[in-house]
Amino acid sequence: MDFLIPVAHAADAAAPAGGAAGFGTMNIIFIVLMIAIFYFMLIRPQSKRAKEHKQMLAQLAKGDEVITNGGVAGRVDEIGEAFISVEIANNVKVKLQKHAISQVLPKGTLKAS
Repeated sequence: MDFLIPVAHAADAAAPAGGAAGFGTMNIIFIVLMIAIFYFMLIRPQSKRAKEHKQMLAQLAKGDEVITNGGVAGRVDEIGEAFISVEIANNVKVKLQKHAISQVLPKGTLKAS
């Protein structure tokens, strides 16, 4: 029975060499596929939203009706480089960072409510 042992060792030693090359290629393909999925599902939509928000902030003008991240609605009174003054009631103004503005409302929205 000892004459079968060298053949078994030779068969075991040859098998991983052929399988490892195919396994490495599959790993690379899997990693590239996962990076592509992350890009199209997470990174690209987030950068698109950031670009739209930056464009919205650049187009703000005095008199625009806005909503802040905290849910406060008001009318833009002054616009500075980094800060914006919003009138939330008669003679009640708050100063906010520009990035705190989450959305611009259509004209006349605040009067309707």
